[in-house]
Amino acid sequence: MARELGPVLINLIVIVRSGSAMTTELGVLKISGEVRALETRGSDPFLHLVMPRVLGVAVSTFCLTIVFILVTFASGHLFAAWMGKGSRDVLLFADSVSKAIHPNDVVSILAKSILPALFASACCCIGGLGVGSSDTEIPQATQRALTRSVAGLFVISAVVSLLTYL
Repeated sequence: MARELGPVLINLIVIVRSGSAMTTELGVLKISGEVRALETRGSDPFLHLVMPRVLGVAVSTFCLTIVFILVTFASGHLFAAWMGKGSRDVLLFADSVSKAIHPNDVVSILAKSILPALFASACCCIGGLGVGSSDTEIPQATQRALTRSVAGLFVISAVVSLLTYL
């Protein structure tokens, strides 16, 4: 569950919450002329507007995935101990979990949390900066960016699974 479901759920949450905000914010900046003002001053909008968002989403998605996995394991252990189905010894549980995790699992979780986040945040930034001159284009750009991001999430997740476990 943690290997497959954790990164996908966290990426979905981040795409819906942060992806829509990034697309909308960058669309508003583009319409209000602030992107053009950055270019006029000689600053690269890619470095000032896109890169911090893309890297921030990737790092936060990875950290949230790790927290999700730890909470999943901890709640599973507590529930099993409460039901009387497992040992109450936390060190024994931690030892059995560490023995069950293989290097492929670590690589898979790392790739499934970071790669879709990079793709989704880049799609949302491109969607926001691709808005024309009308306010009515922002919701359409947001919807397109989120649709591409979610589709990319599932494709990237499937490809990483195939490459990791075949």
